Amino acid sequence: MKFYQSTIKNDLGFITLTFSDEGLHTLNLNGNVEDVIFELSKNNKYLTQLKEYYAGKRKTFDLPLVLVGTPFQRNVWEYIQHIPYGETQTYNEVAQGIGHPNAQRAVGNALHVNPIPIIVPCHRVIRSDGGLGGFGLGIDVKQKLLDLERQQL
Repeated sequence: MKFYQSTIKNDLGFITLTFSDEGLHTLNLNGNVEDVIFELSKNNKYLTQLKEYYAGKRKTFDLPLVLVGTPFQRNVWEYIQHIPYGETQTYNEVAQGIGHPNAQRAVGNALHVNPIPIIVPCHRVIRSDGGLGGFGLGIDVKQKLLDLERQQL
């Protein structure tokens, strides 16, 4: 299997997408372009849709995804893809939504290891008290993504 990488730069830093013919495998945010292994210069559907999202023109992604994780993690990642653009749910609501009402911490752990953040929108999950909770790319990035989506509604 061949893997490809594409990188774009925006106000969050350098976003690197890793994909194959099967679909998108990972999305990583780096502040330093020297951390990028390879840059595929031609445009592709992954970059196009991500650019459209940041421009406020795309509210849902239509991309093949390759999500590797435990059955519980994949269940969480599938569920959060149905949280509407510009809206949030709590860790508790996600736990209840997947049929594990006492698994809020396990939901948080699954979100923390989400290999395709932004596209699999773990930033839309917040604490019950309205606090942001955690985010693998950083709380400031989570706030920026939520603000971006709310501004486009």
